Amino acid sequence: MKKTAAKEGQIWDVVVIGGGPAGMMAAGRAAEKGANVLLLEKNDSLGKKLLITGGGRCNVTNAEPDTRVLLSKFKGSDQFLFSAFTQHGVPESLDFFHSRNMPTKEEALKRVFPASNTAQSVWDVLVAYLKEGGVTVMSNAEVIGFNKSSDKTGTDIQSVLLKHSKNGVTEIFGKSFILATGGTSRPETGSTGDGFTWLRELGHTVSEPSTALVPISLKESARGGWASKLAGLTLSDVKITLLQNDVKQNVKKGKILFTHVGLSGPTILNMSRDIGELLKYGDVTISLDLAPTHDFSTLNTALQELFKKEHRKQIKNSFGESFGDLIPNRLVPIILERSRISPETACNSVTREQRIALMQTIKDLRVNVRGLLGVDKAVVTSGGVALSEIDFKTMRSRLIPNLFVVGDMLDIDRPSGGYSLQLCWTTGWVAGNSAIS
Repeated sequence: MKKTAAKEGQIWDVVVIGGGPAGMMAAGRAAEKGANVLLLEKNDSLGKKLLITGGGRCNVTNAEPDTRVLLSKFKGSDQFLFSAFTQHGVPESLDFFHSRNMPTKEEALKRVFPASNTAQSVWDVLVAYLKEGGVTVMSNAEVIGFNKSSDKTGTDIQSVLLKHSKNGVTEIFGKSFILATGGTSRPETGSTGDGFTWLRELGHTVSEPSTALVPISLKESARGGWASKLAGLTLSDVKITLLQNDVKQNVKKGKILFTHVGLSGPTILNMSRDIGELLKYGDVTISLDLAPTHDFSTLNTALQELFKKEHRKQIKNSFGESFGDLIPNRLVPIILERSRISPETACNSVTREQRIALMQTIKDLRVNVRGLLGVDKAVVTSGGVALSEIDFKTMRSRLIPNLFVVGDMLDIDRPSGGYSLQLCWTTGWVAGNSAIS
């Protein structure tokens, strides 16, 4: 990977705009096929968002072995994606990293992470891939637009214009251009939506980006409310029900994380778009079933046996010790408070009414949504270029023959769990593979 400045007037085989995961994969693959590749990155270094994804652990992909099942998670985009994923899917992505000495591990819901537990490992592999192919990287290179050329056969991109290039080069010429500038999530990493503006100027249809996978804030977390006291607590198996006007809207089971302002975690992120839609029509309440493996009868029996066995202990002690696997100790004071039971109450003094209240709290702990956090906290954003305007066999624009569009630039909704990065690996590889053929 060369960081030398581009020569004025030089014509590159492939110019990649955006040094995130899709852009690095595209540049590396094009160089691997023998292309002379220039990678433009507006930040001072590559992959800033990659290094913070998954809390710094980096959910590399999802190990679902059935391609059709995997693509069904992309909410109606599977018909477009199939041809790209047959060229470079999950097995090829895993082989790419494994063959470069980055072992992985599979966790719940088939999520795949580096065995090292750090995104730095992924970054190291991609940077080494760029070096292998001799990709030239220009950092602090802020693209401000394209120059087009038109003739009887149509319109091509001739060059990109740079703002305040250090060596005075303001125009970069290329034969093919790959646009990989990302969406609008985490704008501090450089994802500010510039690419969407350029695509519109080139004649593409671009839907307005909005937050797709984003944590939520809770009214119970505001001003030191009880939910804020649980910040940092993770619950691995919770049933989450969205309610509006006490009518069930959506139900999922999985992991949640309490934050200082509300809730996050894979399951909440995957429900955030539905929550955002519901908020347009009124208040949204979330019911948390903390013991989804227990129905009321089973839970009632377990509590009765507990109170009988430890009848002399205070409930705050016996409950936390005996139900530790089900209810973490940090939750016990909150549950007792919400059930209106004094923590000092002896187990043999718990009334039937109190036991029922306790069960109701465990099975239906309610919180009220205050709102979605902004794009600065979003994992990904939805919106992007219309899929019908992209040839997914090559990732080539159907309007501009020498333009390829990849990753978060595409109008594809996907859940949390490794799907976003796999979209980057697939579309980036296919674009890099096609840009010089």
